[in-house]
Amino acid sequence: MEFLIERAVLEDYQIVADMIQSVWQQIQQKDWFVADDSEYTCHTLKEGNGIGYKAFEADSGALAGVFIAALPGSGVENLGRDIGLSEEELGKVAHMESVAILPGYRGNGLQYSLMKTAEEELLKQGYRYLMCTVHPENRYSKNNMIKQGYEVVLTKEKYGGYLRDILLKKLS
Repeated sequence: MEFLIERAVLEDYQIVADMIQSVWQQIQQKDWFVADDSEYTCHTLKEGNGIGYKAFEADSGALAGVFIAALPGSGVENLGRDIGLSEEELGKVAHMESVAILPGYRGNGLQYSLMKTAEEELLKQGYRYLMCTVHPENRYSKNNMIKQGYEVVLTKEKYGGYLRDILLKKLS
């Protein structure tokens, strides 16, 4: 299967949020994934708050997956604070926030392709630390992240009491 990846714009926020919610509804272990709602997705896709991407199946044009990276700046939610980055370095942190792939399209490397596209853009924009969180028991997501060069740097409670591994990938 071939896919086309395009940058999401602010007007796509509801489509992206709906995809994230749809995938979350299908997950058995609901605490493994904190699903972004439409308000958060809209905020993140606004200029300067983050970037998003949509993947379409090339032949049918069907939406197959979405990805969002948040740009936390020096905010208190910046995962760089959890690992002791300096105030100056916090501005170089991007959160690889949410990826959602519809079940029929899984196993085609879409998560990797979406994230790689975002990484290239973030590197051009000067970001050097890509961070994310994964539930410690979610070996599927954690293994995907490790294969992409991320490493677990800390495990702690986040998002109102959910235990999470914090992963980091440094760009050069």
